[in-house]
Amino acid sequence: MNALTLPDIAAQASRQALPLDWVGMCGIALPILIDGQRLSAKADAGVSLDDGAARGIHMSRLYLALAMLEQQDLRPALLRQVLQQFLDSHEGLSSSAYLRIHSDLLLKRPALVSPLSGWKTYPVTIEARLEKQMFHVELKIDVSYSSTCPCSAALARQLIQQQFVDDFANTSLQHEEVLAWLGSPNGIVATPHSQRSSALLQVHLQPGVQALPLTDVIDQAEAALGTAVQTAVKRADEQAFALANGQNLMFCEDAARRLNLALKRLDTVQAFHLKVIHAESLHAHDAVAESRWTRAALGTP
Repeated sequence: MNALTLPDIAAQASRQALPLDWVGMCGIALPILIDGQRLSAKADAGVSLDDGAARGIHMSRLYLALAMLEQQDLRPALLRQVLQQFLDSHEGLSSSAYLRIHSDLLLKRPALVSPLSGWKTYPVTIEARLEKQMFHVELKIDVSYSSTCPCSAALARQLIQQQFVDDFANTSLQHEEVLAWLGSPNGIVATPHSQRSSALLQVHLQPGVQALPLTDVIDQAEAALGTAVQTAVKRADEQAFALANGQNLMFCEDAARRLNLALKRLDTVQAFHLKVIHAESLHAHDAVAESRWTRAALGTP
């Protein structure tokens, strides 16, 4: 007796002829390679359903195409290859393909002064689109840093000055006495407030970029901010971090401007949208600033 043919419900006609912008799957678990580092990731994969008369797409074909990501380093060319496979397997149904990969990039970071080092995670999203043969890649990266409020620093300095006046008004002082006062609890009576802050970077890559510049974007951002959060530290590193905060006082507006200028220097970046969030330690709300930029095309004034 011949085996029965398995039914293909997705191949049946739709009761309502209507195209759909995106059909696929979200949260697919898979391993990926970034700069030789194997990472755990979740992928969202989908295509457009242009044939409104078709009941649905073949989701298993999208799932199987993702196997290409397991053994090769993640690069724009590989992403395009996967997206093209999405379309080839849905010929006549779809003209656009989408892939979004979420992971945590691990980078080993040195301490500021001591020989210690430790690992930091950077949440990243890599989004690729192939729409009518136009290929686009975007990177979304979260960078954590410390921000010290310039206003609170000025107010703290004023209180320290006032305390000095209260303690030594009309008093002739020796250098050693001033030095001892500065190191005593009675001397530094106020400190500025700092908070852990986040830079959410959304970067649109230039066409033809060969590699994903994840580390380059992170390095540029952290260098511009000057106060990236640390991993393993000794007291000397903590002191150096306090110095860095004191020399990099910034409102959220300052941080956004610094990042804007830093990202513009990357040749791999065509456009970006950045958002900085300072999780206020003084207020119960956050301070936020955003900035956008698009590189002018060649020949554009």
